[in-house]
Amino acid sequence: MSAPLVVRDLTLKRGDRTILEGVSFEVARGELCALMGASGAGKSTILRAIAALEPFNAGSVSFDGAALGPGPVPPQSRLKELRRHVGFVFQAPSLFEHMTAIENVRLALEHALGWPDDRSTRVASDLLESLGVGARARAYPRELSGGEAQRVAIARALAPDPAVLLMDEPTSALDPARRSVLGDLLRELVRQGRTLLIATHDVDFARTYADRVMELADRRILTGRRDDPAREDSPYKPLPPS
Repeated sequence: MSAPLVVRDLTLKRGDRTILEGVSFEVARGELCALMGASGAGKSTILRAIAALEPFNAGSVSFDGAALGPGPVPPQSRLKELRRHVGFVFQAPSLFEHMTAIENVRLALEHALGWPDDRSTRVASDLLESLGVGARARAYPRELSGGEAQRVAIARALAPDPAVLLMDEPTSALDPARRSVLGDLLRELVRQGRTLLIATHDVDFARTYADRVMELADRRILTGRRDDPAREDSPYKPLPPS
């Protein structure tokens, strides 16, 4: 199975403080990988570096047909190409409040890819329908439930058809029923061949829906708990597909 996301020796500093040091991992095509670790360990920072939202000091990030190296965040001209390979769903949906759900999704297609209105509307409508919120296409963010807003945010991230989807704490504001609905949705995206990397504190969610769990600690990726990675209660060992 090929790996559309490959991170090698990623090092990121903020001033004199080292946040990440030599982080390396791959996520395969059609795999949902959960990234876990204590608050402040750098999980969100890894996602932001992969998505070119934060510069890093050393190492590399590569996708199918695109790559990032150390130094400043790339200029907008290069970021447009990157958005074809990786989508990002933030912890908060971060939808534009003055735009309807479908306008939020269309925005990614028209600004990132330069699509005309009719094409972007058709694709955005199909995406919202496939995610179960087609009937809410004309609703504004304030009129959406938390789960609906999250699905619109996922549709927006998927609009440019990226191979890799990054999600930051996707279950943080969801009740158990909505976590289950989200998990089933993510497994369906994986079955379609998407590659998903999610940063999460939700051990139960990771155990139920992730193919593999990585632990971030001491600025590096660990293969398991250092005390006993084989323990039955350890969330950091590899998990079987659901």
